[in-house]
Amino acid sequence: MKIVILERNSVGEDVDVSPFESLGEVVIYPTTPPHLAAERIKDADIVVANKTPLTKEVLETAANLKLISEFATGYDNIDVDYCKTRGIAVTNVSGYSTDSVAQHTLAMALYLEEHLFYYNAYVKSGAYSAQDNFCNFDRRYNEFGSLCWGIIGMGAIGQKVAHLASAFGAKVIYCSISGEKRDLPYEQVSFEEILKRSDILSLHCMLSDQTRHLIGEAALSKMKKNAILLNVARGAVVDTKALYQALKNDTIGAAGLDVLEKEPMSKDDPLLLLQDSEKLIITPHMAWGSTQARTRLVGEACENIRCFLQGEKRNRIV
Repeated sequence: MKIVILERNSVGEDVDVSPFESLGEVVIYPTTPPHLAAERIKDADIVVANKTPLTKEVLETAANLKLISEFATGYDNIDVDYCKTRGIAVTNVSGYSTDSVAQHTLAMALYLEEHLFYYNAYVKSGAYSAQDNFCNFDRRYNEFGSLCWGIIGMGAIGQKVAHLASAFGAKVIYCSISGEKRDLPYEQVSFEEILKRSDILSLHCMLSDQTRHLIGEAALSKMKKNAILLNVARGAVVDTKALYQALKNDTIGAAGLDVLEKEPMSKDDPLLLLQDSEKLIITPHMAWGSTQARTRLVGEACENIRCFLQGEKRNRIV
């Protein structure tokens, strides 16, 4: 079996991908631009991909292709309907990054709520050394036990964040955009109510027609003036231009983003104009990628291939 890994660097160069070598002949590419995909997979039996578009036109060149193993949970880069007509199996990996994303969500919340950027800069500027008092309270901050933490998207990650926030003492409420009732130990509220009540609002929902620009000008205007918005879901759940205006005009207190509408970030993204790191923190879509999560991802993708070769169905989309 010839296994072609199209985007080895998508799991990080520090994570070992040698386990694939026990499954067949392996050809590895650090990254694959779309225009090279067809040429690189033309004689592959198995393709390991992440974001590279595997359209009908690309897949038609791969006469021997039997399996696409995704280095991800999402598989919208694959023409699944064409795979069905060709009998090409497709597998993905889910659940590997739950702990990592939840941890990053808490990290951003703590960073913003406790004004850690300000206090670190205050000390390193020499201002602390120059003052008489042993402490400084220029920026007020709150214990999580006094706050209401709202969650939109109560899947595995949302529930993990709820558990962690509760452990810190926060009052957790959640909203289901689909309206689905869940048997969970947290208060379920409407979209309007979660906007009004949340001191911290974290987004963990899927991107769909219902959730695209869910957090726009109207939603932001209903949030508390000191509220913190955290987006670790998909960039387009938040309207970038509306968020820029809300932060610029102090409509909300602060935002932490790990995802953006365009990735990598556009050079003309208005959020780049907001250099105040007390008000806005942006990380480069890395919440999912703890060392442990990426190692799990590689292991699961390998196991998906191993099971396929043994005639077993595991994590099959197609």
